[in-house]
Amino acid sequence: MREDESNAAALNSDRVVVVYGGHSAEREVSLTSGAAVLTSLQRSGVNAVGYDLAEGGLIGLEALAPDRVFIALHGRGGEDGTLQGALELLDIPYTGSGVMASALGMDKERTKALWRALELPTPDSIMLSAESDWSRVCERLGLPLIVKPVHEGSTLGITIVEDAQTLAAAYREASRFDAAVMAERFIQGEEYTLSLLGDRVLPAIRVEVPSGFYDYHAKYHANDTLYHLPCGLDEREEARLGELCRRAFAAIDGRGWGRVDVMRDAQGNFWLLEVNTVPGMTDHSLVPQAARHAGLDFDALVLAILDTARGE
Repeated sequence: MREDESNAAALNSDRVVVVYGGHSAEREVSLTSGAAVLTSLQRSGVNAVGYDLAEGGLIGLEALAPDRVFIALHGRGGEDGTLQGALELLDIPYTGSGVMASALGMDKERTKALWRALELPTPDSIMLSAESDWSRVCERLGLPLIVKPVHEGSTLGITIVEDAQTLAAAYREASRFDAAVMAERFIQGEEYTLSLLGDRVLPAIRVEVPSGFYDYHAKYHANDTLYHLPCGLDEREEARLGELCRRAFAAIDGRGWGRVDVMRDAQGNFWLLEVNTVPGMTDHSLVPQAARHAGLDFDALVLAILDTARGE
């Protein structure tokens, strides 16, 4: 038996539990991602079952006796290092980044602080509170600016602020999702996202939204959001973007797979926005699109991600 056949046989004999759902604000997206991953694994002959962490917690997950866990649990509780830490205590290998990288990646401000320390480009930002001086925030960051929850994904709670009078309302909206809220300098330009899979940097995608704002609706429901593949950058510029995103992901000690979101301003400068350590796997999601353009269909992508499930 060839080595690749032996590996495939071992993989298919493993009991894989796809963990999804949970209690975060991204629950519905996670359920969709998890269902797509589970169907794919079963289609590939993997002994896989699905598990909604909200139903029975860690006790229920442990009772399923997984050999490996495929984490499709977006947001807090699944993408922030807590599930990863629990699985390490249970000595169960899992997909994607470890505890530290997951915790950092979920915290936008700490990720940006690390990038700044390493002199990687990211827009200026400031933490907000109910006592913030809104006028001074606008003076420092300029207008428009972005207000966002620090520990949420899927653009939940994000507002583009055009004037100081609406900044307080934007803060209150973000506070519905998270106690930690940040304001960030707005970068006018083109939005790119770049996915990483193992040692591979997948093709960059340029996202174009008619409304000009890639929000929750544009991500998961709109049919007029455009995903440009190839992204339109020349070979040298796309390589530069890829290297920047690789360094940004490595900075938080990301592993296995992930996605980095970037803006490019009118002068051609790239600005790092955030990193995703458990990206979406829905029919609108970006990692599957990039993988397909690189020659990996959805089933091959899911198996490649599953192969990242190694113990610490």
